[in-house]
Amino acid sequence: MSETAQLKIGDKTYDLPVIEGSENEKAIDISKLRDLSGYITLDVGYKNTGATKSAITFLDGELGILKYRGYPIEQIAEKSTFIEVAYLLIYGELPTASQLNEFQTLISRHTLVHEDMKKFFDGFPSGSHPMGQLSSLIGALAAFNPASLKPGLNADEINLEIIKLIAKMSTIVSWIYKKSLGHPFIYPQNKYDYVTNFLHMTFGQRTEEVELKPVVINAMNKLLILHADHEQNCSASTVRIVGSSDANLYASISAGISALWGPLHGGANQAVIEMLEKIKEDGGDTDKWIKKAKDKNDPFRLMGFGHRVYKNFDPRAKIIKKACDDILEEMGIDDEVLDIAKRLEEVALKDPYFVERKLYPNVDFYSGIIYRALGFPTEMFTVLFALGRLPGWIAQWKEMKENKEPIGRPRQVYVGATTRDYKDIKDR
Repeated sequence: MSETAQLKIGDKTYDLPVIEGSENEKAIDISKLRDLSGYITLDVGYKNTGATKSAITFLDGELGILKYRGYPIEQIAEKSTFIEVAYLLIYGELPTASQLNEFQTLISRHTLVHEDMKKFFDGFPSGSHPMGQLSSLIGALAAFNPASLKPGLNADEINLEIIKLIAKMSTIVSWIYKKSLGHPFIYPQNKYDYVTNFLHMTFGQRTEEVELKPVVINAMNKLLILHADHEQNCSASTVRIVGSSDANLYASISAGISALWGPLHGGANQAVIEMLEKIKEDGGDTDKWIKKAKDKNDPFRLMGFGHRVYKNFDPRAKIIKKACDDILEEMGIDDEVLDIAKRLEEVALKDPYFVERKLYPNVDFYSGIIYRALGFPTEMFTVLFALGRLPGWIAQWKEMKENKEPIGRPRQVYVGATTRDYKDIKDR
């Protein structure tokens, strides 16, 4: 017999089904509660509410577990590539050699963007935030792909739009970076793999060949993999709820980018570098700032330590720490900000105050350091996060469509004024 939960309201009792996921997560199904009782539930921020059943990503914050389609993130990050992970997330299985080759080839054939897109770059004010540019440009892709707006797209038509978006995203992100420098755009080259092509367009020059070190390509691959999906977070939920209105893929992803732009979501790695810059400007005394972080009466908080979901440790941080160490060693960068970061890391990994509270450096701490070491300005960090998160957003949108989920429509508990009579303006 299926397990049920009972809810008693007054003299009436309601039996609610209990749903169990494949990793033994349990949920009380309240989808018919309002029809049965007239009541709704109130869950501000949806912290205890499951809005969907998903087979994409499993996350256990208490145990520090992250899996993509059942594969532990540790194995994926060590053995896979970003484009292979994108295939896994979107289509549900690891590709065969021929499937992966076809996927990569199709993407390479669509990396060019329409030349008229350059006019958007010309129209953005100098110094405009990269995330504002990215959200606008991805939304604008719908105008250059009118077939995507046709109702009732079949699976092949949807897949073509997915391929186009993955391909063009890397070009657009690299061009946003080039615009910030005032440099001419670099066009994609089909001879490169996805990550190498992105780095080529980002750091390449029209005047000379730029050699990309393997350690840089490897670190970028790992960063993008680790950011590729993270269950029903703010931006993923945004993509699903916008897509539930039957909005096209580009509009849905643009909405997800806007959600990621918020500093409480995607801006954490930028906040890490800004904190380190603040410590540097104050003289670089890390002991002073460690003491401030420990003082419960001091509003200062160390950015990039601990995680709101992972209550033990962030499994992604263990993986990216090595890539971070490799980058700093290989490139031999002399940067006081990065020196401060390493001193803070050393304290956090050993000091009983941080260890007991499980305030370990998280993926945002290390990714911020890597991006800075590679030469990216802090305002680009969230854009790079979006590039990595794109396959996850697409997978969430695609799953929502395939599940034929209804349009998202949260309820509310109204706490405003009760009925009032309208007064003419002369009597107010």
